[in-house]
Amino acid sequence: MANIYDGAFRTILNDCRKLIIPVINEIFGETYTGEEEIRFFPNEHFIDQQDEADKERITDTNFTVFGKTPKKYHVECESSLPDGKITIRLFEYDAQIALDEGEVTEETLTVTFPNTAVLYLRTYKKTPDKMKYVIVTPGGTVQYDVPIMKVQTYSLDDIFEKDLLMLIPFYIFSHEKGFPEYNSNEEKLAELKAEYREILARLDGLEQQGVIGAFDKRTLIDLSGDVIHEIAQKYQNVQKGVGDMMRGALIETSARRLKNEAEKETKRNTALRMLKRGKLAIEDIAEYSGLSVAEVEQLAGLPTV
Repeated sequence: MANIYDGAFRTILNDCRKLIIPVINEIFGETYTGEEEIRFFPNEHFIDQQDEADKERITDTNFTVFGKTPKKYHVECESSLPDGKITIRLFEYDAQIALDEGEVTEETLTVTFPNTAVLYLRTYKKTPDKMKYVIVTPGGTVQYDVPIMKVQTYSLDDIFEKDLLMLIPFYIFSHEKGFPEYNSNEEKLAELKAEYREILARLDGLEQQGVIGAFDKRTLIDLSGDVIHEIAQKYQNVQKGVGDMMRGALIETSARRLKNEAEKETKRNTALRMLKRGKLAIEDIAEYSGLSVAEVEQLAGLPTV
């Protein structure tokens, strides 16, 4: 899968993590409200390889939703043709996630496998509706399904009615087969641009209603531009007409930079208030404010080494 798609998916999860909740509800039939705590865990896992160096695997997501009962989830984003290798890779991830957090009590190992799903950005004839694990053990056979979400099957109305906003950057995949026509036919391109103007208008409406914040809206817009720029590389009119409209070009979004700047300013103000009180050591202020010792010393007017 192109890194840009993977990067867009992870950026949404890292920066706008609440947007994953409606997707989890849709895939697994949950009823989360969106107010639940979401705790992410390391994505890097090392798979033991017999007679070989350990192989590093990086999952797209590995997180727990703390509802009435905490549940662990693992969601992967794919744009490639199903070939059987994806299922093997998923199981490797799941087994390692379970083992990393396994517990041993009186020589009894307990491992908990995550609830796993795959978001397919492209749908092929070979794309199944679900995958399946069948695990044959000396104590019996265990089998369960791994659900698949086919992004291309969701219309704009579906996305907005079900609050599946994190699918917006990937909505362009629904139009991929029409790129040659859009690129050569101004009337058809105008129809595509009108559809994306509708997306922007709907996002504006959700922001005005307080459903999403300005940061989430801007991130979705910027990442949509990134994905369009990548997927329509051979179609300059599509890139320029729709990609420019979505104002995006880099995964390191302007929204993220604005958020980081705001967070940095908050940390500075916190440190300044502590410095004015004069009751804490520089090291303590650094720890409480989240700044480095050098940054606090600079705010205090002390020379740095």
